[in-house]
Amino acid sequence: MQPPSDTLTDSAVRAGPRPTVGLVLTGGGARSAYQVGVLLALAEFLPRARNPFQVIVGTSAGAVAASVLAAEAHHWRRAVAGLERVWANFRSGQVFHVDTRHMLRAGAHWILALLSGGLVLAPPKSILDNTPLRELLGTHVDCAGIRRSISRGHLRAFALCATSYSTGHSVAFYDGIEGVRDWSRVQRVGRRTELTLEHLMASAAIPLLFPPMRIGEEYFGDGAMRQLHPLSPAIHLGADRLLVVGVRARRAAGVSVNRLQPIMPTPGEIFGYMLDTLFTDQIYADLEQLERINELVHSAPQAVHGERAIETLMLAPSVDPREIALRHLHEMPRGVRALLRVIGGREASSAQLASYLMFEAGYTRALIELGYQDAMQARTALVAFMSGEKLPQLMTSPGVAQAT
Repeated sequence: MQPPSDTLTDSAVRAGPRPTVGLVLTGGGARSAYQVGVLLALAEFLPRARNPFQVIVGTSAGAVAASVLAAEAHHWRRAVAGLERVWANFRSGQVFHVDTRHMLRAGAHWILALLSGGLVLAPPKSILDNTPLRELLGTHVDCAGIRRSISRGHLRAFALCATSYSTGHSVAFYDGIEGVRDWSRVQRVGRRTELTLEHLMASAAIPLLFPPMRIGEEYFGDGAMRQLHPLSPAIHLGADRLLVVGVRARRAAGVSVNRLQPIMPTPGEIFGYMLDTLFTDQIYADLEQLERINELVHSAPQAVHGERAIETLMLAPSVDPREIALRHLHEMPRGVRALLRVIGGREASSAQLASYLMFEAGYTRALIELGYQDAMQARTALVAFMSGEKLPQLMTSPGVAQAT
């Protein structure tokens, strides 16, 4: 495998005491299998048996893996192995109902609601019924274990990010050691709470696809929607080094895959593009902002009173997940493939959307392997980053390091 040229993003390396390392797992639907592969590699080459991340933050699908790691922080290798078993044997039916009966009933519900103007039937809460996901998470995620990990000293803090439909705020629901305090910034807040399955379901409630979740007197949806500063929660929780695991190849931000001639994008392509924007764009923007702040902290500390340098390392796919999705489209359930054909029109045009919805073992295993190989390629940099050492790097452009 060739070393990925745009896999690592680094900012402001400094020497000093061992830092508090935070893990940030972004949203990404089925693409989050890539994150599991990265975690497998980390579990293999990091020497400590205990959780190496004192702060863990997850959003949307990334919140699922984050919750498992936080709940089993005392034995994180076992947690990673459990994640790999689930993701390597995934089926779409474990996330949402895909059988013909449910798909036809959902379609008929939408049609009747539309034809009657909502008088005969109210519009459905969502396009897909994700009841199976709740059952899966209820079996594999021990939310009470998060509090135990913190109280026993295995974890400093943990947060799940969701979006309030009532206020429009990005809300980081967190639990942590006693010294961590709530925060409030423009359109983003941190709330200490006892984390439950409802918070996890809210964080992963992709708009339109999955129904909003009620927590207290508010309804919440996917945490990526209003997350203008996705790295902020981990920083507020005390991390000064952040390992970020994304799900999009850095230069693969368009609608099309290897298209030579411009063609009008289909509704399926546009929806896939919307999901891609939702889950990924703000991460790169926040990394750039941190780079600028770090430069000011080092060059003119008097100009940024109260700010501190936050070192970051980002690992993202070296291969476009859409290309992998194209090779596995045939594995998707018939009803989902029919839906993609209807809104996509052409098989190739559904790759973007399919890459987020394809919870099928062949595809998730390919992403796990890609994440594992990418992390192994970046092993030297990752070990140095986790131990607080200066990063060995071959700079290819500002803020981008090539794995060696």
